[in-house]
Amino acid sequence: MLDVAFRLLFFSRAKLAITVAGVAFAVTLVMVQVGLFRGLLSNATVTIEQADADVWITSHNTPNVDFPQYFPDTYVDRVRSVPGVARADNLLVGYTQVQLPTGAQEMLIVYGIDHPETWRLPWKLQEGTADELRGGHFMVLDASAARRFGPFALGEHRELLGQRFEVVGKSEDALSFTTVPLAFMSFQKAQDLQPFVFRNRTAYVLVKLRSDADRAEVTAQLRRALPYSDVYLREDWATKTRDYWVVSTGLGLNTGLTVFLGVLVGITVVAQTLYMSTLDYIKEFGTLKAMGAENAHIYKVVGGQGLFAALFGYVLAIPPTLALRALARLASLHLDISATFALSVLAGTVVLCLGASALTFRRIAHIDPALVFRG
Repeated sequence: MLDVAFRLLFFSRAKLAITVAGVAFAVTLVMVQVGLFRGLLSNATVTIEQADADVWITSHNTPNVDFPQYFPDTYVDRVRSVPGVARADNLLVGYTQVQLPTGAQEMLIVYGIDHPETWRLPWKLQEGTADELRGGHFMVLDASAARRFGPFALGEHRELLGQRFEVVGKSEDALSFTTVPLAFMSFQKAQDLQPFVFRNRTAYVLVKLRSDADRAEVTAQLRRALPYSDVYLREDWATKTRDYWVVSTGLGLNTGLTVFLGVLVGITVVAQTLYMSTLDYIKEFGTLKAMGAENAHIYKVVGGQGLFAALFGYVLAIPPTLALRALARLASLHLDISATFALSVLAGTVVLCLGASALTFRRIAHIDPALVFRG
């Protein structure tokens, strides 16, 4: 029956083109929109997931890693005294302004931490080293900053709130949900940027647990030691950050609506085309019934058409999706399209096209075999 479905599908090239184009449009829309959604959420939690910290301690009700609230930096001493804690350090995260050589100003997210190599902040360097950060007015600037700040090289200086910092390293993939570039420097120099705000304050305490420590027990002790702070395991803090952006910004609803419209377009085009094809071949299907074919045989023919439309449309959607992915990267946006995600979209496309094919089954069931004997 699949060979019959293939021949019927290619018999009318115009209908085939419309069907495949509709499926390709729907697949491209879903891949790009959901890929962008996944990429933004990945950016939102990349520092959490890459930092070598088992536990993050935040001020109470801090919504996500990019919007910190500050608390005394002496809390780190309490954390270090808790049994099961192998290491703990302060992490200051804050927004500042960069004075560019052109005279323009841009925003920058600063991560201030001591022992950056221990905490893997930054975790990936294109050039330079993070070892020099502890020595003075030095910073590691992410490569994505070039889009907003213009090209920069190691040894150059940038002015942050009146203080000159030398670029000693260029990191890679240190991104934020808001696409504001990231820079890394020592904890003290980050505090000195805005002393009236950051003096004796921190945004987070990063905690590394001992290998033999009971995570649940240690986190419980940390909560007792810091009753006015929140204590999160790394995966829980990443989840809270993602949930903030999905729920509070309406990003999840927007993505869901776009995916729904894409799916609706694909189903409508496939269903309408296959229904019209069924009407065009209604006498032929009547002939098959008169020869003893059951409805199930004809269902397989129409279902086979839906299957071929799904596969052809999916393949046709790959080039524009890859092209849009490359364009997004030029805009410092990441389309996260993993192999698992791509296969799930393929499976969904096949299911939806087969579902669209099923909409014609009722019409097929009412085909009268006597049609073959009528003029």
